[in-house]
Amino acid sequence: MTRSPKLVASRPAGQARRAAPQAPGEVRIIGGQWKRTKLPVADRPGLRPTPDRVRETLFNWLGQDLAGWHCLDAFAGTGALGLEAASRGAASVLLVEQEPALVAQLQRHVQRLQAAERVQVRRGDGLLALAAAAPASLDLVLIDPPYAQTGLFLPALQAAARAVAPSGLVYLEAAAPWDASALVPAGLAPHRYLQAGAVHAHLLRPLAGS
Repeated sequence: MTRSPKLVASRPAGQARRAAPQAPGEVRIIGGQWKRTKLPVADRPGLRPTPDRVRETLFNWLGQDLAGWHCLDAFAGTGALGLEAASRGAASVLLVEQEPALVAQLQRHVQRLQAAERVQVRRGDGLLALAAAAPASLDLVLIDPPYAQTGLFLPALQAAARAVAPSGLVYLEAAAPWDASALVPAGLAPHRYLQAGAVHAHLLRPLAGS
């Protein structure tokens, strides 16, 4: 059964708690079962882990406890988002990534965390993975494609809107904000938004009747 997400308001930007600096070449899990665990990140061009502050805010929005949720991280990269969801109790997390070196890194993370029962790593295309998901089967879809590949964003959002449950949520990370009118063709609506430097973080929900 799909669980209704618990949502809490984020703190104003000026009052956000400062996270410890993130060292180059590693990602730190912020909360949950693996809190403070540091994981190495492959040195790949264009690879950029979601900043600690953004991840902290996202999981404040989601309510911290993701027990029973089914999640798909369509452009997993470092795995920071999907592994954070698993750390907070998600029942299943699918990490999809095309780059072989990153897939191998993700598999090492899962092995180190002893998370294979709940976290699956798949080498492949994020759009195809979203299209293959059963309709309304997911509680959370995470979309953080390479910023330069702008053609991925709308198809990914459209596929996510189909795959996510009516009470589910879609997280979008982009280099520019997406307003309500831009999201209508995807069948999604804005729910929460944060800008942190060059990162524009959106939490979206399905449009009623879409």
